[in-house]
Amino acid sequence: MNDNSQMPVPTPSYEVRQGAMLCHLAAFLGFVFPFGSVVGPLILWQMKKEVDPFIDDQGKEALNFQITVAIAWIACIVLAFAVIGFFLMVALAIATVVLTIIGSIKANKGIVYRYPLTWRLIK
Repeated sequence: MNDNSQMPVPTPSYEVRQGAMLCHLAAFLGFVFPFGSVVGPLILWQMKKEVDPFIDDQGKEALNFQITVAIAWIACIVLAFAVIGFFLMVALAIATVVLTIIGSIKANKGIVYRYPLTWRLIK
């Protein structure tokens, strides 16, 4: 057997996969109230992180991504004074929605998902 081979990881249970998926989807609370995109994943992750390591991992990943997006929004608002920020806001909004949906689908399938260009503050 090769030393680089990995043992197959069992697929998490339905409840665990659904909890991880909800950590990603909680970011859409940002459409309901200010900072909901950060607060939603934070609260859900804090409530569910002890249930399973998969939920803990995906909750942290979703939260880190939403923190990164919040920082990017601040940069876009500053750049809006130079007009380019408006275009960046549109691109950021589209990318955030698409990547959040991809993350939730992967989590629902039991696949560990890593958002691109994410500053991982929470380890």
